[in-house]
Amino acid sequence: MALSLWVKLARATASFGKLSTENIRLFGLTEPQFAALECLGHLGPLKLGDLSRKMLVSSGNITCVIDNLEKNGLVVRSRSLDDKRATYVHLTPAGKKMFDEIFIRHAKFIQQAASVLSETEQNMLASLLKKLGLGLQTQFESDH
Repeated sequence: MALSLWVKLARATASFGKLSTENIRLFGLTEPQFAALECLGHLGPLKLGDLSRKMLVSSGNITCVIDNLEKNGLVVRSRSLDDKRATYVHLTPAGKKMFDEIFIRHAKFIQQAASVLSETEQNMLASLLKKLGLGLQTQFESDH
C-alpha cells in the first residue's frame, strides 16, 4: 500500500507541478523567482537566510535567485541596521506591482487546476498532506 501511495503522490505532484511551472513561466519567471516574490509579497522584507528557509532552498541558490530578481528591478537588498552580517530583501515598487498582478492570476489558475476535486475534497487533501508533512518532519527529526 505504501508504495502505491508514493506512486500516486509522486505522479499527482509531478502533474500539478508541471502545470504550475508552465503557468509561472508565462510571467517571465522561474519557479524559485515566483516563490521568492510570493514570500516577500505576503511576509514583507525578509533576511536572506529566512527567505532561503521559507523556500526550502540552499543559501547559494537563494543568492542566484535574488541576483536575477534584482537585475530585473523587482527586489533590492539592504544591510540590517542591527546586524551588519544580515542582509534583508525587499520588493521594489515594480516587484510589488508584479506580485499584486501575477499572484491573483496564478491563484486562479491553481484553483481551476484543483477543481477536479470538490471544495470538501480539496480541504480534506490539504489537511491530510499537512498531517503527512508534519508527521514526516517530526519522525525525521526524532530519528536524527
